[in-house]
Amino acid sequence: AASRRAKMAAAKERVVGAAPAGYTALAVKFGERQRSPHYLLVKEHQVREGAGTTHPPRRTLFVLNVPPYCSPDSLSRLFSRCGQVQSVDVCEKPGPREKKEKLTSKFFNRKTVTGFQVAYVVFRKPSGVQAAKALSQEGPLLISTESHPVKTGISKWIANYAASVVNREELKAEVDTYMQDYDKKIAEEEAKAAKEEGVPDEEGWVKVTRKGRKPGLPRTEAANLRVLEKEKQKRARKELLNFYAWQHRETKREHIAQLRKKFEEDKQRIALMRAQRKFRPY
Repeated sequence: AASRRAKMAAAKERVVGAAPAGYTALAVKFGERQRSPHYLLVKEHQVREGAGTTHPPRRTLFVLNVPPYCSPDSLSRLFSRCGQVQSVDVCEKPGPREKKEKLTSKFFNRKTVTGFQVAYVVFRKPSGVQAAKALSQEGPLLISTESHPVKTGISKWIANYAASVVNREELKAEVDTYMQDYDKKIAEEEAKAAKEEGVPDEEGWVKVTRKGRKPGLPRTEAANLRVLEKEKQKRARKELLNFYAWQHRETKREHIAQLRKKFEEDKQRIALMRAQRKFRPY
């Protein structure tokens, strides 16, 4: 037992010592039965001054190596002992995205991220970031507890399946609301365009719209398919004509021979016209 504890302590020292510069390793466990801990790499999130961001500096903790079973609620509960958590943003990878897209739909635009992720934990006060880094001195933190269990295995599959079942009435209400907003937006744009038609701007330019007897091809799927079909037929005829290299050479030779023959005929016709134009008094 003593040798096992010594080995685990040495392994912990190697993992903690292998943390990149500027990061602090926090040991976490999924549950009490898990023997070896998992390590989260955390540091204070830093951005350039004056850059607008949803992750404010000095109050945001940047977390790497977040396991798939660790949800935003679990991270919020883990770091709540360090101070009041304002928000938790879990991403697939860190990037220049400064503003997170707000998901307004319950049924669409849902993306499931698998594998290890990164997280931004925003505290109410800057002291929460320093307190979170100090958690490395404590024992492993538990992600799944009796009061806040994390679903795994069959229970997780059942919950995911139950969440995937779509309520038809809610879906129909959401689609109807979206189409009403879309029609209203299109009507406002058309009214604005009709109001600005023929009115010069500040520089004296007048916006010209495509209206009249021939407004052009409608941007419909059928029109696009017809255009693509014509281009495909034209390309097929060209490929069939020049299928073989020798056929291409023979076509060129025949064209040159026809040009030479026509040139000789033109020469003879011009010589005949000149002979007829001679002055003959007798």
